[in-house]
Amino acid sequence: MTPSKHGRPRNRLLSWLVIAGTLSAATTAFAQTDPGPRGGGPGAGGALAGLNFDEMQFFRASRDAFNEVVSVSGTIAGEAGIGLGPRFNHNSCAACHAQPAVGGSSPAVNPQVAVATLRGAANTLPSFITPQGPARVARFVRNADGTPDGSVHDLFVITGRSDAPGCTLAQPDFAGELARNNVALRIPTPLFGLGLIEAVPDANLVAAVAAMSSLRASLGITGQFNRSANDNGISRFGWKAQDKSLVIFSGEAYLVEQGVTNEVFPNERDTDPGCVFNAGPEDATRLALTRDVSRGSAAAELSSDTVKFAMFMRLLAPPAPAQPTQGSRNGRQVFDTVGCQACHIPAQVTGPSRFAALDKVSFQPFSDFALHDMGSGLGDGVVQGKATGSQFRTAPLWGLGQRLFFLHDGRTTDLAAAIQAHASPGSEANQVIANYNSLAPQQKQDLLVFLRSL
Repeated sequence: MTPSKHGRPRNRLLSWLVIAGTLSAATTAFAQTDPGPRGGGPGAGGALAGLNFDEMQFFRASRDAFNEVVSVSGTIAGEAGIGLGPRFNHNSCAACHAQPAVGGSSPAVNPQVAVATLRGAANTLPSFITPQGPARVARFVRNADGTPDGSVHDLFVITGRSDAPGCTLAQPDFAGELARNNVALRIPTPLFGLGLIEAVPDANLVAAVAAMSSLRASLGITGQFNRSANDNGISRFGWKAQDKSLVIFSGEAYLVEQGVTNEVFPNERDTDPGCVFNAGPEDATRLALTRDVSRGSAAAELSSDTVKFAMFMRLLAPPAPAQPTQGSRNGRQVFDTVGCQACHIPAQVTGPSRFAALDKVSFQPFSDFALHDMGSGLGDGVVQGKATGSQFRTAPLWGLGQRLFFLHDGRTTDLAAAIQAHASPGSEANQVIANYNSLAPQQKQDLLVFLRSL
């Protein structure tokens, strides 16, 4: 059985394509055209409107930290961050969260190709990492003994780098795991507007879903929230809503993606003594100012990078939609007609916040932030919290107009194909996709135009 470039057997990929195609013969007769990423400047990447002076200074310092390049011990010019490795997926947050601006998703040119051999590193690119493909991380579904795994297995090691003398770690056997259909791929989630999402009270999320209960029942949609095992609060960040707060989200990513130990995740994932070069945690709160910050933010200078990453996301503005056209207005009506809004709930409201820019704000993320069973076609077998192997959080649609890669693994750049991929055995979206396939060709095209306007 030959693995596909997306890390799953080709016959499994073909199965969901065939199923999606059989829902409507009209799909092949009247293929819709994805308008593609809209032109113009990025409608994202700046701070929330209404920040005060101190908040803006902290945001700018946090953005600088997000752009910082990390090396093993911070001794390389231009790579002043400390703690890369021993295993990693990249050496900078901003490299992979780059489209259409810093804080976005994967750029057109995959930055992982260059970092694989940077500073003499002796890494080989896995088959699913290509120059024009999306930046990806790999999770293994099962351990060697057949028990559930689900964790990230970093693509690269610091072996061979000039700042990691003596380290001899080997990369995982990705070819072997692909052959065993044991690799689940993920691409970076956009970070725009996450402070708004974090500021929504659980009760508001529950109420928004309840308001859609009749429509959801008519469409066969159920779903559930991923909740913290400690306080039962709703988690909402990550492809499976596995992280509850932006600080947790940041700390986990810093360790898992770059290998930097921090105050949220303080222990190295790989403890080979020949590859651990720093005391931990490598990222920590600073207890004294070491430079003049009269024109910056003393609070940011004393904060850990993990806290700065969280604050960058918290104060990052949501993506701005394009000016409406007749086509996008028509498409918005089609969006409701087929039932997309049952899961991609358009609007939400934040609760009271100490940040005026986040205080009782209405916004339009187009998501319920709940988990839904997407069937065998999209399911990846990875369990995270209450999320089963075929469940994913409803992806927010804001910013879709400038996104390059779609679905959790970036398997397509075609928005129409991404819509069809929602249909497969067991998917809660099957009736919605059947409704979509019954539309007139112009209605389908208008829907694509609307989505690309977001």
